[in-house]
Amino acid sequence: MPDQLANPLGVYLKDCRSRLDPAAFGLPATRRRTPGLRREEVAQRANISATWYTWLEQGRGGAPSAQVLNRIAQGLLMTEPEREHLFMLAFGHLPEVVYKAPDGVTPRLQRLLDSFESSPVIIKTATWDVLAWNRAATVVFTDYGQLPVAQRNILRLMFCNPRMRAKQDDWDDIARFVVAAFRADAARAGATLQVNKLVDELCAASDHFARLWRDNDVRVHGEGTKKLHHPVLGLIELEYSGFAVDGRPDLGMIVYNPVSAADAGRIKALIGNMDAPG
Repeated sequence: MPDQLANPLGVYLKDCRSRLDPAAFGLPATRRRTPGLRREEVAQRANISATWYTWLEQGRGGAPSAQVLNRIAQGLLMTEPEREHLFMLAFGHLPEVVYKAPDGVTPRLQRLLDSFESSPVIIKTATWDVLAWNRAATVVFTDYGQLPVAQRNILRLMFCNPRMRAKQDDWDDIARFVVAAFRADAARAGATLQVNKLVDELCAASDHFARLWRDNDVRVHGEGTKKLHHPVLGLIELEYSGFAVDGRPDLGMIVYNPVSAADAGRIKALIGNMDAPG
């Protein structure tokens, strides 16, 4: 316990090192006094001095740079939560965000979306690309699966798709809110390159988007109510709530719950009619 309190960073590095199997790295299966990788093996994988790494575990030699700490995290095959904890121990703050575009969701997460029978649910990325959706979202919003991947973006649909714009009961307010919430999400994700490219495209395509973007308004996409003019269902009202996806800081889940039982029943009936054979 004293070592844990006096040198938590060194203790954590040692614990992570001891959990690794040398054979998984192609290292010879020689007898070792302690389990896991040796200090010099971690240092070699991180491209740093073995002496300096030893001092780091021992609480000597000063604080490492963020670049070196990232190389150590890679050398120890740390998961993202483990890397974040490493930075918290070393610097007292999380590592700088580096955005990586996600390539899909797990089957378990998709099954969660599918469990909402009459409530549209989508999973969006930090740049507001719709990555996953359920059947209710298909019949209430749009059939994302029929759209080119590049067009499955909430902002592109809002500002460049007349059919989606016509569905919004109060498009001006919704558009302003969407742009402000998007700005906050993108900034947190560190997706500067991706955001700049999308913003340039939308500014060229929509004067309305360009004006809203220049306003620099920032809001949180938490919860609220929206009304849609559906071509079959007519006017429907939905309460929406945004949720973080555990372990996936790059993703957000939005659940749109019908305000009335009548709207929920009509959505469910429409799904049944569309899925009926023949």
